[in-house]
Amino acid sequence: MTAINEVTDLRIEGDVAIVTLNSPPVNALSANVRTGLLEGVTAAEANADARSIVLICEGRTFIAGADITEFGGKGPAGASLTDVQSAMQNASKPVIAAIHGTALGGGLEVALCAHFRVAVPSARCGLPEVNLGLLPGAGGTQRLPRIVGVETALEMMTSGRHVPATESLELGLIDELAEEGALLEGAIAFAHKVVEEGRPLRKVDESNEKVEAARGKPEIFEKFRAGIARKARGFLAPEYNVRCIEAAVNEPFAEGLKTEGRLFMELMTGEQSAAQRYSFFAEREVWKIPDVPRDTPKLPIESIGIVGAGTMGGGIAMNFANIGLPVILIERDQAALDKGLAVVRANYERSAKRGRLTADDVETRMGLLSGSTSIEDLASCDLVIEAVFENMAVKKEIFADFDRVLKPGAILATNTSALNIDEIASATKRPESVIGLHFFSPANVMRLVEVVRADHTSNEVIATSMALAKRIGKMAALVGVCRGFVGNRILAPRQMQANELLLEGAMPWDVDRVLFDFGFPMGPFAMSDLAGLDIGWSKETSKGETLRDVLCEMDRRGQKNGRGFYDYAADRSSSPSPEVEKVILDFAARSGKAPRKVSDEEILERCVFPMINEGFKILAEGKAIRASDIDVIWVNGYGWPVYRGGPMFYAEQVGLANVLEKLKQFEKDFGEAFAPAPLLEQAVAEGKSCRELGF
Repeated sequence: MTAINEVTDLRIEGDVAIVTLNSPPVNALSANVRTGLLEGVTAAEANADARSIVLICEGRTFIAGADITEFGGKGPAGASLTDVQSAMQNASKPVIAAIHGTALGGGLEVALCAHFRVAVPSARCGLPEVNLGLLPGAGGTQRLPRIVGVETALEMMTSGRHVPATESLELGLIDELAEEGALLEGAIAFAHKVVEEGRPLRKVDESNEKVEAARGKPEIFEKFRAGIARKARGFLAPEYNVRCIEAAVNEPFAEGLKTEGRLFMELMTGEQSAAQRYSFFAEREVWKIPDVPRDTPKLPIESIGIVGAGTMGGGIAMNFANIGLPVILIERDQAALDKGLAVVRANYERSAKRGRLTADDVETRMGLLSGSTSIEDLASCDLVIEAVFENMAVKKEIFADFDRVLKPGAILATNTSALNIDEIASATKRPESVIGLHFFSPANVMRLVEVVRADHTSNEVIATSMALAKRIGKMAALVGVCRGFVGNRILAPRQMQANELLLEGAMPWDVDRVLFDFGFPMGPFAMSDLAGLDIGWSKETSKGETLRDVLCEMDRRGQKNGRGFYDYAADRSSSPSPEVEKVILDFAARSGKAPRKVSDEEILERCVFPMINEGFKILAEGKAIRASDIDVIWVNGYGWPVYRGGPMFYAEQVGLANVLEKLKQFEKDFGEAFAPAPLLEQAVAEGKSCRELGF
């Protein structure tokens, strides 16, 4: 065996040269890896005893992608990826890429330059650069459609999907499956077969049949763009990926590479990819808790109890049943329990109709759910979650019951979205076992969980809760106790300003349009209509004191009855309501407000800058560990567009000094609601980012 460098070696086995890469954790294409690959392939090509070359990786995966830490810097050192690819595809001996784990991004682009590809059944292949606001920049956009066809390449590259090995075999992306656990043996056997059969060395660059089949058919691209328009709204990368595949169809390979390179650099140097790469790292950083060591013992969680079988409780239960954990749901009476379980079944059956589950899956998961009207039946549960309505007295009563019924060491969690968890914990004699697990609705779909640490919550309970969130496929952020925690606390000033803007001359559809164009899935008033204007509203006590009161008194309840801030057609399409416009103008007049023209710029800044300001207050109070944690919460729980990074990242892009200047002007014009956070003023005064300030 010959060591090429610290991550690559070469050995000859019979007449097969084996180039082995070992660069933990995922064999990313760092400078050392690229240099090692180039030197390894070159040495194998020059070895007279070798008739074929196998490229294989140690560890849990093949090359899982580029080294993202090199992006946006001074440029990569070491051998270029293009040099590595040229050495592989221009080798005079068959080069076989042996794939296990994942071959993603640059990893697949390397494999595409091998003459053949062998993989184990558990392997996956993909070009997921779109999820970083990028496109494959090493020939992937030109080579993939030449192998799998234009339509499949469009789908793969704009979704970033990881394609299973069996499907990759059908698509021609790999040439043979090796036995699981015997990849090297399978690759060597395949190499022998290629040599013995005298198979021609296939260069993907020269395979034009599949791209030529799409030439002169622009309707392929028009139809595809229309199909992804809603999902891709606001994102640049999906469109740029499509343009590259158009180039693969309409331009010679070398020209297509130039188009790919030009569009790649536009994305790489743009704000969207910077935001999406930031989010990529933020979602890894969020799991790190400085004062909870990584080796903190975790409590065993094998059975779950949930009090409240309504929309939230049922949705939460599904997360645990989905991974095979038994759940017992507690309700006040049998009718409420039956209704809750029926809703869960309906959700599962809807997924089955869409092909996401089998009928057996539905029954297996429903079999893990049981119900009771007695809280005593929670006695053996490892974790219980209270998911009833937001009433402190009710929650404290439930937690007192938890304290009486639950075994020692059980975790006592609340799904409250705003209430003081320390007060809830005071109803128990074990506050160290109490934690907040704030799921977002619908809980079986939404990715975020705010894990809320109370004053006495133990490290073991925190570590267990974070690990459990990951186990059920959620993105978890640890936050502290305050009104609304992090997400809802930041939402509050936005909602306040949105309502104030209505009294000053903006209409609901103006505010919603501006925030929709910014990238949110919907604006605050469309969201209110979707949720129902009458949530928390009481007809008996309503006195027309707010605009919502007035609309509810007029029986404008939202989408549920076709009349809210908007008027709704039978298909739930919305249109501005002249009646609501008059109501707003009349209400503003009674409030002493004179309507004026409100610009789109003011709407955006009035709604977004107070959110940023609140984020700085949260950081100063220690209610979030990092500014990036706030961004993770808002991207994953509130629809903040990932291509804008989150409110705190967006503040850095806009410029903290600009945000501060606007807040001061708004404070002068509209009052103390805009008073700048001292930490923001400090950051501007010292010329530092949140990270430089220790957040």
